Amino acid sequence: MRLSGLLFSVASGLEKFIDRILCACGALVFSQAPEFMQQYLQRLGGRLDEALRHLDEVRSVALQSGVSISTEGKALDAGSAGVAQLLRLSSERFDSLQAAESSLRNASIFTRPFVFLKNCDWETARSTLNVYKPAVPTTIEGLSYALLGMAVALGFYYFTIRPLIIRWYTHWRLRHAPPVI
Repeated sequence: MRLSGLLFSVASGLEKFIDRILCACGALVFSQAPEFMQQYLQRLGGRLDEALRHLDEVRSVALQSGVSISTEGKALDAGSAGVAQLLRLSSERFDSLQAAESSLRNASIFTRPFVFLKNCDWETARSTLNVYKPAVPTTIEGLSYALLGMAVALGFYYFTIRPLIIRWYTHWRLRHAPPVI
């Protein structure tokens, strides 16, 4: 009986330790989301500035060639058709980056991850990830994400992992229990 009580005490202590580790890991991982989005926004802003500069240059060339987006289909020669197509593509790229940047900046802290996924410029996200520097945000948003991470990690443990462990242990104990005489 004493051994059983000792094992229960050890198991209880181990579960409390796992509980705290999961809280810390969940908070740490989820708190990185606002920091990643901040670094992504900075990079996206740089790309947006560059796209605007490029669009202005293309507009200047198009103006000198007498081409506008509306005259793309009526271009007289291959050169003006190419300029018109470049103008249209540059304009679409700028509009796409501007929409992604604006929607993410205007999203609330709870809708931001969904807005990010919906409007993400994946090329910018990949390049952000390549140079990403983890940090612990000290904002309400960072705290909110950290608390959410704790809840997700504990929920995953208590509603998925723990029941599996208990089921396995119960099954193991029944198979290895001494025979009842």
